[in-house]
Amino acid sequence: MTRKAPAIVILGKGSLATARKLQQFYPDALIYGLAGRVEGVERSYQEFGATLRQLYQQDTPIIALCAAGIVIRSLASVLLEKGAEPPVLAVAEDGSAVVPLLGGLAGVNVLAREIAAGLGVAAAITTSGELRFGTCLLNPPSGYALADLELGKRFVSDLLAGESVRIDGAAPWLEQAQLPQNEQAQLAIHVGCDAREANANELVIYPRCVLVAVSAALPALANAVRAALREAKIAEPALACLLASEDEMAAPALQAAAAELGVPLRFAAPAASVSELAAQALPQLLAPQPVGDGLAIAVAAEPIDPQQIGRGRGRLAVIGLGPGAAELMVPAVKAELARANDVLGYETYVRMAGPFRADQVLHCTDNREEMQRARHAFELAAQGRSVVVVSSGDPGVFAMAAAVLEALHESSEPSWQRVELEVLPGVSASLATAAQAGAPLGHDFCVLSLSDNLKPWAIIEQRLDLASQADLALAFYNPISRSRPWQLGRALEIVRQHRTADTPVVLGRDIGRPGQTLRVLRLGELTPEQVDMRTMVLIGSSTTCTFPRADGGEWVYTPRWYGQKP
Repeated sequence: MTRKAPAIVILGKGSLATARKLQQFYPDALIYGLAGRVEGVERSYQEFGATLRQLYQQDTPIIALCAAGIVIRSLASVLLEKGAEPPVLAVAEDGSAVVPLLGGLAGVNVLAREIAAGLGVAAAITTSGELRFGTCLLNPPSGYALADLELGKRFVSDLLAGESVRIDGAAPWLEQAQLPQNEQAQLAIHVGCDAREANANELVIYPRCVLVAVSAALPALANAVRAALREAKIAEPALACLLASEDEMAAPALQAAAAELGVPLRFAAPAASVSELAAQALPQLLAPQPVGDGLAIAVAAEPIDPQQIGRGRGRLAVIGLGPGAAELMVPAVKAELARANDVLGYETYVRMAGPFRADQVLHCTDNREEMQRARHAFELAAQGRSVVVVSSGDPGVFAMAAAVLEALHESSEPSWQRVELEVLPGVSASLATAAQAGAPLGHDFCVLSLSDNLKPWAIIEQRLDLASQADLALAFYNPISRSRPWQLGRALEIVRQHRTADTPVVLGRDIGRPGQTLRVLRLGELTPEQVDMRTMVLIGSSTTCTFPRADGGEWVYTPRWYGQKP
């Protein structure tokens, strides 16, 4: 499997030059900089320790440009948790030292040597096996899998104690290793896909050279694959990927089986049988062997790169950036942006989502081209690409999620239906503004857009009147613009029929963005001239309260009780 792109984490501007140099070695890597100290990086963070722990738990390789002790103390609380251990390295701010800390079995020493070579320094490798033999036997290269880690540790210990070893099978990465080889040795490194009994004298390494073509109609698919491999006397870790017809791309059974088996799922054009499907996807495979009606096994002479087999399922994610501040963007959205091939959206919002890698394609359009943007996104995702459609705030609140679903609903294109579609939430402008003010939306509330571009004004007036009668707190999106200068004034006339003049009002302009302003006033003071298109208007209910803040402002909240306090 391909190694995940590392995260380069820095604390200050003094590390930025070294971080940029490291990014040249790993173009997909993102630089994380401490907010307020470092500008112009891909990701900003508020707390170093929390950021490192989150990356570690997401199995992301970490290159921290700081003292090793800071990294160790930051990660100490998560080191005993079960799960993957990604490579973690400390690199001096000036690039003069490279110290691998964690992830010996995840290739941290390989990563350390790569970085050290690029920086022109020596990596501080302390692993006994690597120092003696020049390689980590327990960390075979991409395309190979170690059979048993615990037996492997004992095996390496025996080698370090002076035993010799022989190599059975093709292990090209060991050709330059300084192993004490002897054809008559009791210890053996066995490289092959055949299933073998555990043996303390063998280090078994499986090449991922097996492809299994499957049909989604096969019951208990993952178990059927395991049974077929056992019958063929093939070890499960040798499985490189599952292959299915693209007609079945959206079948949940296929996704579940691939996840259970821990392998990629690839797709090819429909064929008369699963054997033919495998044969056309990778002609250099040995003749696929059918196993029953819906399964065929094919074995290659070398490890298989799943990316070269057919194509993957395209993915389309509709994301919400939140109000604008990087720290208010949810982690799932950040991860989606990092994996994307293509990013689509209104240009202002796309720029807010950056910076981007050189290989990511940006498709910026006018804010009024929502349906064209949604269709373009599906066209790209149907090609097997990972696509993101960007909205500010939350994508389901007056934003792109509805347009994307409408485009899919209206489409008769089968390839669009097969795309993996997900909507990822963001912090909406109304919630961000409410949080700055306190809790004006702390009880039932109504969110309305005052724009009549897509709905009649008569409908807006009716909803305003009914929501005001119901004594709901109100949040106004799109309150006013040059082309709609009178609607807010009319909306306030309707609200004032049901609210007193001293009802609290919150005006939040550009909340979460540079130059944000928050103002608390009363409904009787509010005029349309105080509001523009970038202002969120929150109007309280009859129970909404205010009281002084220590900084001279006012807290605003709507209590959760109604009528009588419990």
